This record gives sequence, C-alpha cells and structure tokens, in this order.
Amino acid sequence: MTVIVRNAADVELFGLQQEEKTKTHGDASELVSDGGFKMPENNAFGQSFRDYNNADSERQEIVERTYRLQHINQTYDFVKKMREEYGKLDKAEMSIWECCELLNDVVDESDPDLDEPQIMHLLQSAEAIRKDYPDEDWLHLTALIHDLGKILLLPQFGQLPQWAVVGDIFPVGCAFDKSNVHYKYFEENPDYKNPNYNTKNGVYSQGCGLNNVLMSFGHDDYMYLVAKENGTTLPSAALFIIRYHSLYPLHKCGAYEHLMNGEDRENLKWLKIFNNYDLYSKSKVPIDVEEVKPYYLSLIEKVVNLVGGGNTVVYSIRSVVR
Repeated sequence: MTVIVRNAADVELFGLQQEEKTKTHGDASELVSDGGFKMPENNAFGQSFRDYNNADSERQEIVERTYRLQHINQTYDFVKKMREEYGKLDKAEMSIWECCELLNDVVDESDPDLDEPQIMHLLQSAEAIRKDYPDEDWLHLTALIHDLGKILLLPQFGQLPQWAVVGDIFPVGCAFDKSNVHYKYFEENPDYKNPNYNTKNGVYSQGCGLNNVLMSFGHDDYMYLVAKENGTTLPSAALFIIRYHSLYPLHKCGAYEHLMNGEDRENLKWLKIFNNYDLYSKSKVPIDVEEVKPYYLSLIEKVVNLVGGGNTVVYSIRSVVR
C-alpha cells in the first residue's frame, strides 16, 4: 500500500520531469536539518529505545513472543509463497487518508517503544521530519505511508498474524546474522540447519544488490510490492525506505552489507536519516489529527496525480496463508 500510478508513462507522481525528480531527493549528505525536532532520551514508557531485554517492561513478553514466532516461521519457502500470493494484488481501492485512518485499529506487538494505534506513529514520524526538513515534501509523504502495510493485520485485508506483518526484517536464503533481535529463536527455524541457506551468501552472491535478496515477509515488503507492481514514480530513495526501514541489522549494525551494491549504499544514506524520525518520534503525546490533516491532504493532492483522478491506494485482499 503506497501511492501508485496506473500509467507511469502518462503521469509523474510529483508532477515533475525526471531530472527534477532526481533533484527532489538529491544527495542525502547535502540535506541540512532545520533543527526543529528534538530527539527524546527515552521512549513512551520512560525507558531506553529498542531495549528488548528489559525485564521491567510490561511489553517485553508480547514483543518477545512475536519475534519468536517470526524467527521460527519466516523461512525462504514461506516468503516465496507469501510474495506469490500477495503479489497477485487482488484489488480494493481507497484514498490514502482512508487507509491511514484504518490504522486507528492497529497496534504493533513487536514494538517495545510504543503501544499506540499506528496512525499516531505515521503522523509523529511525518511531523518530526517536516519540522527538520520542511522543503522535502516527498520525505513527509514517505513517512506518512511507510507503515500502511500494517493493515494486513485487519480482517478485511487477510488478518495475517503479527509475526507475518511486523518486526525487524532480515534476509532469508542465507545465514541469519547474530545482530538480529532475539537471535536465539532462529535455531528453531527449518532453514537454520539447511546447508542451502545457512552460509554467509546462501543462495545469493556477494554484491548482488538487496533488490535480488528475499526479505522476511511483512508490511515493508508488501508495500514495496504494491508500489512496484503498480508503476509508482516515487523516487528510488523513497522505495528503499519503504522496503527496508525495518532492516535494523543492516542500518544499525552493518549486517548483510556484503549483499549490497552501489545504489543500495546511496539509498542507505536516506534510510539512516529517515530512521531517526521513524524511531525517536514515538511518544505518548498525540498529534492533533484534525490540525495536521489539511496539510497532508494538500500534500497528497499535490503529489498524487493518478490517471482518471482520485488519491488511490491498491491493496491485496487475499486470504491468509494457513
């Protein structure tokens, strides 16, 4: 679920020519923050961010259970099956804002830092980026839509289990890196002892590019599939953010870098900028939805020009794979 264009040749997502689009997201190293957003020292519960071993946290049991099931069940064969199933994109259409509002009913059980409905997270991250980079509206939009794939948790979109939708992602088809959260549970994954999949490169080759690597299935990969299959003209940096924003072993620990190519390394610079706002904007202080809604509706109207009109997002509504 992302902004899509039915006929990419006929319309540019940002209403810009190709060379102007390149300028729009340019070089991440040249992006200068206005300093409007102040990163907090602690998360919404007054504890350190991304602490997965805090015995005093009430959420730890829920979070750890989600990761255990994810690590056991996300195999190479499972991911291929899910991508084939959800890549069919049997479609239901709605506006982007209608989709955002659906996340009022979604709470991410893999997140130790926040237990609020996900619409708050979308707006908190988008507003944080907007404060620091007011002229990068493509990045505001990317923040607004980056987690829309979590609607796969809802009954009308398949009601996939949490472990198949949320949590840090990781490559399948090669050895699981020890920097993954709750790594110990990978020992129960059938691929852990499979000689085809448990070496450093596995079924891949060094420098093959992340685009050629299967990631554990979830909201990130599904949203990327929707964008790709519907000819989106979002800039490559935005698509990279959408697809890999949960790949924490890479952008926090440097794991799996041997699979990256040059384009990945350039886009990773943008992901690292985005990640600060995706992570540190989480707060119990809610965004006034009605106050910011006009800006995001105008942004959607500005950057989304679909053939035939309408701010349309396309979803798969395939049933859950059992």
